[in-house]
Formats: sequence, structure tokens, C-alpha cells
Amino acid sequence: MIQNLKKQAQGNLVPTFLTILFVILEVVMDVTIPFLMAFLLDRGVDAGNLNEIFKWGALLLLCASIALLFGVLSGHFAAKASTGFARNVRKSLFYRVQDFSFSNIDKFSTASLVTRMTSDVTNIQQSYQMLTRIAVRSPAMLLFSFVMAYSINARLSMVYLVAIPVLGIGLFFLIRAAYPIFTRVFKIYDRLNTVVQENIRGIRVVKSFVREEHEKAKFNAVSDEIYQNFMKAEKIVAFNSPLMQGTMYLSILAISYIAARLIVSSSMTTGQLMSFITYTSQILMSLMMLSMVIVMLTISKASAQRIEEVLSEQNSLDPNTDGLKTIADGSISFEHVDFSYFNSEEKRCLYDINLRIESGQTVGILGPTGSAKTTLVQLIPRLYDVLSGTVKVGGVDVRQYNLESLRKEVAMVLQKNILFSGTIAENLRWGAGNASDEELVQACQIAQADSFIRAMANGYETHIEQDGSNVSGGQKQRLCIARALLKKPKILILDDSTSAVDTKTDAAIRKAMATELKDTTKIIIAQRVASVEDADQIIMLDDGHIQAVGTHQQLLDSCPRYQELHAAQLRKEEQA
Repeated sequence: MIQNLKKQAQGNLVPTFLTILFVILEVVMDVTIPFLMAFLLDRGVDAGNLNEIFKWGALLLLCASIALLFGVLSGHFAAKASTGFARNVRKSLFYRVQDFSFSNIDKFSTASLVTRMTSDVTNIQQSYQMLTRIAVRSPAMLLFSFVMAYSINARLSMVYLVAIPVLGIGLFFLIRAAYPIFTRVFKIYDRLNTVVQENIRGIRVVKSFVREEHEKAKFNAVSDEIYQNFMKAEKIVAFNSPLMQGTMYLSILAISYIAARLIVSSSMTTGQLMSFITYTSQILMSLMMLSMVIVMLTISKASAQRIEEVLSEQNSLDPNTDGLKTIADGSISFEHVDFSYFNSEEKRCLYDINLRIESGQTVGILGPTGSAKTTLVQLIPRLYDVLSGTVKVGGVDVRQYNLESLRKEVAMVLQKNILFSGTIAENLRWGAGNASDEELVQACQIAQADSFIRAMANGYETHIEQDGSNVSGGQKQRLCIARALLKKPKILILDDSTSAVDTKTDAAIRKAMATELKDTTKIIIAQRVASVEDADQIIMLDDGHIQAVGTHQQLLDSCPRYQELHAAQLRKEEQA
């Protein structure tokens, strides 16, 4: 078991210990039964003694009943231990992901993390249960049965010294061949989850472009790849069963031949032969179960390694828990900032950014798609760290702040607006859990959301479906803006957050923010010039470089790119 997973098992030591204890006691009863059976046959059946038959029969029934009780108890505690173990692992994975930076999440992908928290955890849960029961029962049964068989006839027991190594060598080569394939299968599962998630999220787009057949083909391609690899692994693992059965039958034949000669020479009784054959079956069955455990552990080893990768992943951002917790104001400065998502000089997204934003200013950011507008603002709350240079808030390098304190003072409304299942009020209070009803209403009035909320049957108690599917795109954007406003941040970042609202509502939101949020630094990323023309300064970004900085009029006078954008949007409005 891998180091981090060992820690998750520590909380279930008592049920694990009890499982092992009851499994061993069950095995003791199981190996006692053939021993008693020999006495039943030799002293009772062969001798025709009814009293002996009843005596040894009663002992057999008692042992079988006790074995059954121990089996039930071991099953109960194994289930308790394995489910507790899985719960701890799943909780640790979820908590670890909550601590991840955007860079960490980008490294694994959402689909991969979902697979690890579901399928992979289920695999290791099953393996943990097998470890505490079958992986204990099989060696114990093997050992005790061999000891009992040896006590009956040492010469016959030598058959096992041939059978066991043959099985061990065969299993070694089977596992060695199958393990890399199972590892590859789980990586393909990540791709399958990605395909499914993308399709479900974009199902409306798929249907509007009539791309159902294309999506089916894409899904089938990945699904078939999983099938082919699984079949390749199963073909290898399938040799396990004939190997086990062949060894078992050959062992029984060898034992029967030798035992027959011993019985003829009166060196062995019929009861002893029956007991010995029973022990042989128990030994070979133990080996078969052990081989199944090894196959299961081979599959779960791949899952365990994938879980371990997440648990051992170090946060790429230092949370600086001992850092500054007070931010003086909402001023922002970028000093010779370079950035790359891959921490590579060759793949930079931002180049030598120098910028100063005063506290309380409204700043607009414009630029074509892929110009790194979102990347620029994500450096302010330290969603990512710079490659070189410095980002300062309140005159202090953002890396010197306690990360949680910094992010409490910065509110971001991202391009993809996310609402969670629950009421509108519950969603809004994500911004401030203790916000009063009056504060909720005030934030919604600024975001121009109060009127449509009150028009709903249940107002602020209206239930929001998963991902906000029962509200329009514009309504969702306004709710997300209101949620950000409830934080009462020193810095408010709106990343193309009014793209789905009409120009009149957009203007009303900007006007309300200018009036109500005078001390808040407001950064607005937009596609429309009209959304930022009233800003104190407008930044033109292109391909990670600042092309120009100035007011609306200054850029109209001096920036050709801004002039082109403004003219094109004016023509579009006139044509509309």
C-alpha cells in the first residue's frame, strides 16, 4: 500500500483488526472440520458405531456453525473497514483538490480528477476488502491446511512443494504482462470522461449543429479503445484459471495414486485419505483465491498510484499562511511581468507588462480573443503566479499576503458563470455568508437583478437548478455580479461578465457601480467599446503585449487598433 493511502487506513484499524481476527478463527474452524471427518469415517462409519457417528457428527455441526458465525462477523467488519477507508480516501482527495491552484487543476484535468475520486476509489475499496479477508484467509488456509495434511502423511505433502512453485511462477509472468495494460486502460478512462463531460455540457450546441453522429463516433472510438485494451489484459489474465485448475487436478491425481498404494499397504485409512483430499482442495482453492487477489491488486495498484499522484501533489502556490492579512487599498501595479502557464520562457502569454491602477479607478481591458486579457487579471488574486516581475496590490507584492486574505479582498466574475443548486439567496451568500436580506437586495439592485428576481414566484427563495439551467444567460451573469458585490471587495474584476445582457442593462450596471462603488477598484474586461468608454483608463492588449493605455478619447486620437474596433462596432449598431 502506498504511503498516503496507509494514513487513510489508520482510522479503521479496529474493524480491520477484527476482520483479520475473525477470518483466522474461521479458517481454524474450516481446517478442523476435515480432521473431525476422518474420525467420523474411521471410528463411526467404517466401524458401524452409531454413537461415534453422532458424537463426531455433532462436533462437525458445531464447528461448521462457529465457522459460519466467524464468517458473518468478518464480512461485517471487512465492509465497515473498507467503506471507512474509501470514505477517508475520497474525503482526502476532495480536500486536496480544494487546496489546488489553477495550475494543479490544469495539470490533472477535471475529467481525470472525477475518475480518480469515483472509479479509482471504488477499485481500492474493493481491494482493501479483499486484503482484509481473502488475502488473509488464503495464506492462513494454505498454511493451516498444509500443517494438517503434513500431520496426516508427510510423504503425500511433498506434492504441494511441486504444485505451489509452478503456480507462483505462472502468476508472476501473468501479472507482469497484464499490469501495464491495466495502467493504460485507466488513462483512457480519463479521456472517455472528458468526452462525456464535454458532450453533456455542450449538448445544446451539439444538437443545434446536428453533430450527434460525430459525437457518437468520438465516444465509440474511445470506448472501443478501452474495450480492446481490457480484452488484451483479460486474455492474459484468463490463463490464470486453466493454470489453477490444471494444477489442482494433477495434484489430486498424484495424491490419489500415492494414497491408493498407501491404503493397500495399510499405511493410511480411508478417513485419512478423505481428509487429505479435502485439505488438498482447500490448499489449491486458497491458491486460486490468492491468484484472484493478485489480479485484483494489479488493477487497484494502477488506481492507487493515480490517487497517490493527487494526494502527493504539492500546491504550486505558496498560501503564505503567515503573510500579511490587511490590504491597505485597491491600488494595483504590474512591474515587468512575464507569465507562462507552463513556466516556460518559450511559451509566454504576457510580455513585460508595466501598468499602474489607482485605488477606486475603473479600468477597461480590450483586445482580440487570445490576447491574454483573462490571464492578466488572474494574476491579481494569485490564481497563478508570475513567471518573472511583480504584481502589487496596495503597494505590496501579492506573494507577501496571506493568500486567503488577499482573495477575500478581490472579487472575480469569470467568463463562465457558475451557479450552484440551491435558492437564489443561498447562491448570493456565497459572496458573504452572513449578509443580511437588505445587503442582498442592494447588491442585486446594483447588478440590475432585483427586478427579475422579484418577478419570480418565490423571489429570492426561488430554487436554482444545477448550473443555473432554469435562468437565462443574462440573468445568470447579473446574479454572479451581485454575488461578487456582496463580498464588498477592494478590487472587483468583471471578465466579460455582461456579454449576455443588452446594452441598456449593461449601461445601468456600470452607472450603478460608478455611484455605489466609488472606493472599489473596478476592472472590466469587455468585447464592446461601449462597456468601457467611461473608464478612467482603457488598456488595449494584443498577443500578451500592452498596445496602448489611455482614456476613450485619448485612444480614439492615438491608437489605430482602438479606432478600428470602435468604428466597426459603430457600423454594426447602425446596421442593427
